[in-house]
Amino acid sequence: MTGARTSTAARAAQAGVLLALCAAALAFLPLHDEAWWPGRPTGGRGIAAVLVALAWLLASATILLRARRAARADAATSAADAALPAAGDWLVVHASQTGQAAEIAQRTATSLQAAGLAVRTCGIASLDAETLAATRQLLLIASTTGEGDPPDAAAGFIGTCMRDDVRLPGLRYAVLALGDRGYRNYCAFGHALDQWLRQAGASPLFDLVEVDNGDPAALRHWQHHLGVAADAPALPDWTPVAYQPWPLSGRREVNPGSEGAPVFELRMLPPDGSASWRAGDIAEVGPQQAPAAVAALLAEAGLDAASPVRVDGITHTLGARLSRSQLPDADAIRGLAPQAVADRLQPLPSREYSIASIPGEGSLRLLLRRMLRPDGTPGVGSGWLCDHVQAGGDIDLRIRANPGFHGPPATTPMVLVGNGTGIAGLRAHLAERQAGSHARSWLLFGERHGDRDFHQRDDILRWLGDGGLERLDLAFSRGTEGSGVPADALSSGRAAVHRGYVQDALRAEASRLRDWVDAGAIILVCGSLQGMASGVDGALREILGDTCVDGLLAAGRYRRDVY
Repeated sequence: MTGARTSTAARAAQAGVLLALCAAALAFLPLHDEAWWPGRPTGGRGIAAVLVALAWLLASATILLRARRAARADAATSAADAALPAAGDWLVVHASQTGQAAEIAQRTATSLQAAGLAVRTCGIASLDAETLAATRQLLLIASTTGEGDPPDAAAGFIGTCMRDDVRLPGLRYAVLALGDRGYRNYCAFGHALDQWLRQAGASPLFDLVEVDNGDPAALRHWQHHLGVAADAPALPDWTPVAYQPWPLSGRREVNPGSEGAPVFELRMLPPDGSASWRAGDIAEVGPQQAPAAVAALLAEAGLDAASPVRVDGITHTLGARLSRSQLPDADAIRGLAPQAVADRLQPLPSREYSIASIPGEGSLRLLLRRMLRPDGTPGVGSGWLCDHVQAGGDIDLRIRANPGFHGPPATTPMVLVGNGTGIAGLRAHLAERQAGSHARSWLLFGERHGDRDFHQRDDILRWLGDGGLERLDLAFSRGTEGSGVPADALSSGRAAVHRGYVQDALRAEASRLRDWVDAGAIILVCGSLQGMASGVDGALREILGDTCVDGLLAAGRYRRDVY
């Protein structure tokens, strides 16, 4: 209906212009001193007539063009409104200035749809509070322009929706913030959306992801978290990863007898003898299928693993190509030529793991838990790393910088909080600090049993003993016996062992936490998003207050690497 009203208004305006021009023409008649019809206008009068006609044509064309633009905008808005999701669907919203956010939103939606999920997309201009309240899964791709400004399309949403009284307790969301690190208020609008949604009671699916000038590695990080949150780990990477082969130098299970799934520590050697990374950085690993699964598929499809195939101008064997790809059904490839099979394969997406060591220790360490599918078989990524790759074999790996979880200056106190395999990222920070400075560090770590689930025990207790770690709090939910903490550390107040979860240890040490924060400490949290991360955030807010925690977030003094 809006488009119809706009068209009617345009026609009325055109008629008004035509009448005005006719009146102007009649006004010229008394000035004509020659026979009008037989003759032609002379001199300047002819030029004036031509100019008047051109003015009329220009005015008409301008009004018509504006009307058509308005009609297209109304049609687009109506289409977006019609595409808003029912409860339970995924809603992907873009706040775009130049079109980049809209493009990424469409790629995000396409990936989720390929995983069989119901997805709708819309621009932020057509998003309202009622729609948000009815939505259960929201993905926001938000650009920041200039020195921290929102895109123009977000003006209405900011004015009508981003209010303090909006409550969204049933909403789960994630924000992809696009920006340019060269500007002072980097990704400011994305952070503003994230903070407002948290204050409205919405729950993050995972922490905000920042993207500097379209960085492909940051976009892969978004895809990784998206796949985990949507229970769709096979979502393909949008851009290929430039891996290097890292030889596996050692692997060991660190929690034999645990009630939880087995946890393994892997050590890999840099491919060229040296590599550079910082504590907090991420290892992107290219997994491979189980050799037995590849062999079974080839046998069932009647294909030879040694058949040569070419991919991107490089010759591989069919078996090697299959090992790094999503495995198709045997019926779908039976009877095809090897090259035809290779052409239809989709590469396995990369997996992300926190790095547990620093370069000075001579190897890159990972700590990961073997994940099982519903049928009891290991997942592709953890199965490859925990079971299939052999010592001396190569692991496809790329280091991705993760500045959002880098540590503070060496003189800044540091509070490290985590659980499970999240100790990997925290261990790297402790190792980095031991190598450079003995500034104050406090570790709070939680797991199941003290005697079998205290990962990285030897290193942590050594650092506690030599003073590199000022304070250690352990929390075990099933049993505290056997943690191995020296009696003198317990009696002197340098360590404590709690029954419960790591957030319970934080509450027990509330006064100490306030003192460390007052002294300028930074808080780093690493581990599981579900349960631990939300529990720790809640405990921090109980102890410090929402205003303080929000201020720590804004100042970069509360950082998380959760999954």
